[in-house]
Amino acid sequence: MIGLLVVAHGSLGDSLIECATHVLGQRPRHLLSLDLSSEADPERLLARARERIAQLDEGDGVLILADIYGATPCNTVCRLVQPGRVEAVAGASLPMLLKAITYRGEPLPRLADHVVQGARESTFHIHAETCDAGA
Repeated sequence: MIGLLVVAHGSLGDSLIECATHVLGQRPRHLLSLDLSSEADPERLLARARERIAQLDEGDGVLILADIYGATPCNTVCRLVQPGRVEAVAGASLPMLLKAITYRGEPLPRLADHVVQGARESTFHIHAETCDAGA
């Protein structure tokens, strides 16, 4: 099973996992978060991320969902990417996490593609005419 790691600012990772647990009715296995905004030392950040990856990797690899491309968490994640072993996607969201959980039986590079596609498909500009919320 592919391990999943959410690397983000503050409690975003924990919050995404909590929401996914609520939607699914139970906490998915091999899913962790890491708050990289609380540590100033980049090498300590990197060490903590490597520890989490080691915890999660059962042999099928780890997919990391980072919050903002170019920010400290994502920059740290960039140093961890190993194609086919540790893949990463930026822009972490609940739809992305749910897609990752759903398709984690796929090969790691394909899983990353599913997650990106899921993010694209779950982003909408909501118009009153197309929404049943007011009915």
